Amino acid sequence: MSKDALPARFSIGDPVRVKALYPTGHLRTPWYIRGKVGVIGGFLGSYWNPETSAEGEDGKPDHMVYHVHFSQPRLWPDYNGNESDELVVDLQDHWLDAASEQELEAGNLS
Repeated sequence: MSKDALPARFSIGDPVRVKALYPTGHLRTPWYIRGKVGVIGGFLGSYWNPETSAEGEDGKPDHMVYHVHFSQPRLWPDYNGNESDELVVDLQDHWLDAASEQELEAGNLS
């Protein structure tokens, strides 16, 4: 981890909500998970921010990148697969907010 990296805010198992932001420019967060709740499943490490780097900045400070797991049946209204299927998306810390267990249990179909 570089000296200018921000510390991890979340732990494995923490429920998180992806921010429902739709800024213009270079984005690395898929639109279909914005506003959705998932669970931290692991860490990739701290990396510079490619979104601000694409705008000519240095991308610093480094942000933790997490593996975030989403329940597929709770993500897609017409999902016909296995109840245990998951979508795993690698997301930087600045796209995530803490969520509650109740939000996670409520699902993402609303």
